[in-house]
Amino acid sequence: METNGSPEPCEGTADTGEVSVKGLTQSWMKWSSDHQEYQKQNPFSNDKAPAVQLQRGQQGYGRPPEGSKTEQRGQDAHSHVSKEVQELCQVIREIGKRQGDGRPAVQFGALFEHYVSVSNKVVGVLLRARRQGLVHFEGEMLWQGRDDQVLISLLQ
Repeated sequence: METNGSPEPCEGTADTGEVSVKGLTQSWMKWSSDHQEYQKQNPFSNDKAPAVQLQRGQQGYGRPPEGSKTEQRGQDAHSHVSKEVQELCQVIREIGKRQGDGRPAVQFGALFEHYVSVSNKVVGVLLRARRQGLVHFEGEMLWQGRDDQVLISLLQ
């Protein structure tokens, strides 16, 4: 209990100030050993301890460590791109005209003009949607102006 307004000394020690120096020393030593362990895992460190490296074909190769911030950022990016692909498909449904097979289709020029107000990544999102089997268009890449007449059809 405080009776005279000054804090009590730490448990089991005298009021000499040794406790705070001892505590600081212990705290510093703990930080130092933790940092040395961290540096052993750091590939950019000068510490020569061999880090465990996965080889091609092993579980987890080419992937960030589970639970890491890098993994979370990758998941967030994947989610964002998926939403953009879904939004692109919705725009094609809204502005496209039904073809003979009942699927909506739109010319690239019209889609570009409409979608550029939504996102400036229309060509990249179209390529992603084609890889996912959601849209079809002729050619490997679409260029504004040159490919304005290319028909983009929604497959699903």
